Amino acid sequence: MYRIFSDGGSRGNPGPSAYAVVITVDGRIIYEHSEFLGINTNNYAEYRGLIAGLTKALELGAENVEFIMDSQLVIKQMRGEYKVKNENIRNLYLDAKALASMIPCVTFKDVRRHEMLIPRADALLNAELDRHQ
Repeated sequence: MYRIFSDGGSRGNPGPSAYAVVITVDGRIIYEHSEFLGINTNNYAEYRGLIAGLTKALELGAENVEFIMDSQLVIKQMRGEYKVKNENIRNLYLDAKALASMIPCVTFKDVRRHEMLIPRADALLNAELDRHQ
């Protein structure tokens, strides 16, 4: 099973934003990536991290993926528990749903920031933001 940890954020909302993705297999990190996104909202950054993780999972040929984030909003929208009301996020949501549909078994789990490898993704995210300030 692939576990994908993602974090997105902005300094200010909107403000300078970035995301980070950490992918593990059997507890071993096999991929890390972060990207600066310019001036955007935190939810935009969270969705861009989700999309980056899903895209990489497809590149790796992953068939069983657990996606772990600390964004309850994004996770609950992906699980269909919350509606997507923000028009600026709708296209990102639709892109993420389309990518997720190409993975045979994908689950979405929300956790607190201090749990599991979210701190690693958070550190990558903040390092990316620091490089661009």
